[in-house]
Amino acid sequence: MRIYDPHIHMTSRTTDDYEAMYAAGVRALTEPAFWLGQPRTNVGSFTDYFDSLLGWERFRAAQFGIRHHCTIALNPKEANDPHCAEVLDVLPRYLAKDGVVAVGEVGFDSMTAEEEKVFVSQLDMAAEHDLPVLVHTPHRDKAAGTRRTLELVAASGLPPERVLVDHLNETTVAMVADSGCWMGFSIYPDTKMDEHRMVAILAERGFDRMIVNSAADWGRSDPLKTAKTGQAMLEYGFTVDDVDRVLWQNPVEFYGQSGRLLLDEIEAEPAATFEGNSVLRGQRPTGGEE
Repeated sequence: MRIYDPHIHMTSRTTDDYEAMYAAGVRALTEPAFWLGQPRTNVGSFTDYFDSLLGWERFRAAQFGIRHHCTIALNPKEANDPHCAEVLDVLPRYLAKDGVVAVGEVGFDSMTAEEEKVFVSQLDMAAEHDLPVLVHTPHRDKAAGTRRTLELVAASGLPPERVLVDHLNETTVAMVADSGCWMGFSIYPDTKMDEHRMVAILAERGFDRMIVNSAADWGRSDPLKTAKTGQAMLEYGFTVDDVDRVLWQNPVEFYGQSGRLLLDEIEAEPAATFEGNSVLRGQRPTGGEE
């Protein structure tokens, strides 16, 4: 199977993960901007991070034959930190760059007034830069958070087909389906959704506007959950074409609205470096010496 993982935080993953993902069929991904793991102290922390998404991570993925794209935003978890507010002023210059295929992650974490203000501001930026939007829904009070998310999206005037509302489950999928937005599901080992629940939703609702991701991050997560969902679909009785629709065609259709996807195949260059640093150190992605 060919896989586009539409939401995965590779900054928190090892190069071994890239190798395993390629072996499982991953050929492209989108990495959304997210939190550092500890409080940031200044806007320079963001700009260095954004630069790494557009440079180092893109290079690192390419060394394993994977096309790397990213989304850029002030994420909801850090929207409450006054040290981070200044990043809104630098976002426009990043949203204009190649490789940035959406504004995101935006949305709610704790559903504060400050989060809502930052969310609305970035919905406006998406309209100004003609980019799709990746929206994070809160882990607590998910139904209320998703409902308020959809109200703000509707008020923004953005076409719903340009908005992906992520981290959904059985309690929130119906309201997002009715809104016309894309529906995103993060497949995790213990929390959020698992692959078998995901298959049940697909069996009930079909494939239109359905996005499946691994969202692998700092915590216990699995960058192969997209592939495992595809296998679960096949075991259930879905066809290879069905799997391709969900794991490749749908994310390509959504992020393709940016006009910035690069999906041609690439080969690793064992001798290549980025700012003098290599990833493979003369080895091929299989681990064998060149």
